[in-house]
Amino acid sequence: MGGKQATGSRGHGRGGLGNVLSGIAVAVGFVVFLGGFVWGALVYQPYTVPTDSMMPTVLPGDRVLAQRIDGGEVRRGDVVVFTDEQWSDTPMVKRVVGIGGDTVKCCDAAGGLTVNGTALDEPYIDATEPDSGLAMPPGEPPAPGTPFEVTVPEGNLFLLGDRRAASLDSRAHLQEAGQGTVPRSAVSARVDARAWPSASMLERPRTYEALPGGVSRPGPLRLQVAAVIGGALLVVLGAAYGPLVRVTGRGRRRERADVR
Repeated sequence: MGGKQATGSRGHGRGGLGNVLSGIAVAVGFVVFLGGFVWGALVYQPYTVPTDSMMPTVLPGDRVLAQRIDGGEVRRGDVVVFTDEQWSDTPMVKRVVGIGGDTVKCCDAAGGLTVNGTALDEPYIDATEPDSGLAMPPGEPPAPGTPFEVTVPEGNLFLLGDRRAASLDSRAHLQEAGQGTVPRSAVSARVDARAWPSASMLERPRTYEALPGGVSRPGPLRLQVAAVIGGALLVVLGAAYGPLVRVTGRGRRRERADVR
């Protein structure tokens, strides 16, 4: 009798501790899971790309996640969301090629862009003609290879689309004040990732790394996703503890009954 009571007491203690730990795991997991979502909502904004001007980096209809940033944080090579009344009343997505003080020129002997005399290796661009079936902004994009040379005013940005033959960008506004550049204050976010229909991070172009200021660093999206997944796992594992203990407990009792 005494031995059985001691054994039952020990088993009850283990079960009680396990229930406490499982409850803590569920609570912590829920907090981490919810915190990851809230953190992501505060830092990132979703945006649907309406045109093909940034192919192949992002496609028309893609849902992207753009980190909310101040215009002062923008670096060369960033894909940014901005609004400029001279361009459009709606937000646009383009790549930053030059910042204040840069001289952006087209074209060098190889037909490419230079920034401050340094040739840019741009593997991300698409030189094919636009598909007439895709949505295009009004107006005519300049022909690829059209010569220009612009010195970007301080506090401004020179922006181009990755699909150069289908993009109304700084090249289409060279005759306006600022020679097609937009103020940094026009930028509201930097695109970090494609979210739908495919999920992938946007790479920072290495061609800009050697220029002063280098390239920007990715935002905390990976950490936020890890928090959401980790929190969900803690909730599932913690919630599964009770049913698992009951199932295994029944199995042990059946084994003892069979032995007797």
